[in-house]
Amino acid sequence: MSSHTTSQRYLSTRGGSYGLGFEEVVLKGLASDGGLFIPEEIPTIPQDWGQDWLHWSFQELAFRIFTLYISPSEIPSDDLRRIVDKSYSSFRAPDITPLVTLDQDKQLHLLELFHGPTFAFKDVALQFLGFLLEYFLVRRNEHKEGDQREHLTVIGATSGDTGSAAIHGLRGKKDLSIMIMFPKGKVSPVQEAQMTTVTDANVHNVAVDGSFDDCQDFVKALFGDSDINRTHKLAAVNSINMARILAQITYYFFAYATLVKSEKFKKGDKVRFVTPTGNFGDVLAGYFAKAMGLQIERLVISTNENDILHRFWQSGYYEKKPVHGQEANGGFAEDGSKAHEDGVRETLSPAMDILVSSNFERLLWFLAFQVYGKGSVEEQRSIAGQRVKSWLEELKASGGFGVEAALLEAAKADFESERVSDKDTVATIKSTYLSKCPAAQTSKGTKGTACNGGYVLDPHSAIGVAAAQRSVTRAPPPQTHHIALATAHPAKFSNAVEMALKEESGFEFREVLPEQFIGLDKLPKKVTDVKKSNGLEGLKTFIRERVPSTSTHA
Repeated sequence: MSSHTTSQRYLSTRGGSYGLGFEEVVLKGLASDGGLFIPEEIPTIPQDWGQDWLHWSFQELAFRIFTLYISPSEIPSDDLRRIVDKSYSSFRAPDITPLVTLDQDKQLHLLELFHGPTFAFKDVALQFLGFLLEYFLVRRNEHKEGDQREHLTVIGATSGDTGSAAIHGLRGKKDLSIMIMFPKGKVSPVQEAQMTTVTDANVHNVAVDGSFDDCQDFVKALFGDSDINRTHKLAAVNSINMARILAQITYYFFAYATLVKSEKFKKGDKVRFVTPTGNFGDVLAGYFAKAMGLQIERLVISTNENDILHRFWQSGYYEKKPVHGQEANGGFAEDGSKAHEDGVRETLSPAMDILVSSNFERLLWFLAFQVYGKGSVEEQRSIAGQRVKSWLEELKASGGFGVEAALLEAAKADFESERVSDKDTVATIKSTYLSKCPAAQTSKGTKGTACNGGYVLDPHSAIGVAAAQRSVTRAPPPQTHHIALATAHPAKFSNAVEMALKEESGFEFREVLPEQFIGLDKLPKKVTDVKKSNGLEGLKTFIRERVPSTSTHA
């Protein structure tokens, strides 16, 4: 692939695939050896960017970053610009991901990532991925008619957030269908309505009378079923897709540029990003940005009580610690806390309720390459792949693994971690609201973050802010600024917000409700109930009856 730089060629974290192009990586999603795709090398900021990039729009920054990872022989520059422009045309904020200040004295800022169609950070990546998949398929189908055309069926399981963002990213796209399964009655009403009120012909919502686990099992069974794979080309849309990581890199650069241009920033100031995370994809994008040369002093991982990542940074051991029965209960069923896999502790921040962080594997590869790599570049890559494969095999076999001190130290060079309880989450929502911070006056683009002069955080964003406040004590102003990521709009998790603020004078939840949510439950719905007892065969029958096959035009 002489037309590709090393950052435009991709390999598997487990060593089974090398030299793949971007299109193949996006359409595959997962490597054939079970690993995740990463670029052979993370590119550095080109010298010819100079200081110009500080003044680029979000869309221009996204385009420039993507060109470092995507060869023009795969997507010509003009086409890539059009994809980027279309991807962010539906965002409500002019700056796409604006930066606001929460606490001037602490130099604590908030990066608002919820101005997309479904009011969650996942829109930044899934809007891009939707147009990207459509581009590849339309190009492959040029001059093809009828049964010669390729058709891609994207399938996924969701506990709420990913499903709605994926559906809105792929709705109406040519040569694409999307089928999202969710546990009936166990996702929040807002999230369910965001999915089921999308009535486009290529969207298929499936409500399973079971748990999120059951939905995930169906997805895995479909991918492993040779019968359905003969008639339908299946693809995944969850955070393991490399295109989602690339899209998220942009907002780290854009937030940094926004801060540097403000009067709050002085030459020599340091910047820390604080990211609430479950599956590690969002903070991994920050790692890519830092490796590219963005001047991030530290990335602070903030977890909820499902703290496998925090425990790794404290001990060097990455291990599942499932909980059951009364110990697992928590959160609000109405916010989606009952939708998760068995063994997860239910919290007020259900989008972060996980046992294992799927994207952590990507970081492990880069750390193994750095710590253990010897010999030629090819040999170093092979060693890294072997290490990751053995760790993941140990995780599967015994529920965890440990790393040597050298690798843990390498991880600590870029990251710190914090664990935030439900109690601290509620306290942070309340204290932020009562502080009457500047963000309540300056936030623009989406109604609902300001009420009675206070700023309203959703529980996931509150975890980031709580972790940032702790980090401020270790890296205080005036030398250091903190940017916490706000990953969802408060109205998406209304029960947790109301619990935190219901006794505060002047707080009215209707003031937090965006106009797009009003009447959502009254709109026509498109959803099919599927009985778990009908098994895989029942689901395959549904797909054959409703979803175009790989050789049929949508």
